[in-house]
Amino acid sequence: MFVCICNAIRETDLRETARRTGGDACSVYAALGKRPNCGQCLDDADMMIEEEREAARPVTIAA
Repeated sequence: MFVCICNAIRETDLRETARRTGGDACSVYAALGKRPNCGQCLDDADMMIEEEREAARPVTIAA
């Protein structure tokens, strides 16, 4: 699925880049060599980035 039609950024590329970079959607887009155009995708992109980073965090179990 495309997250950003303007830049042809696929969800898989966004999530993969989110795991290895910091920042918001604009930062992740920059890591992909892109920048937001119309901006309609940014809220969804930020949500996907947060989901990906949350899933990648190690689970800590208190003893």
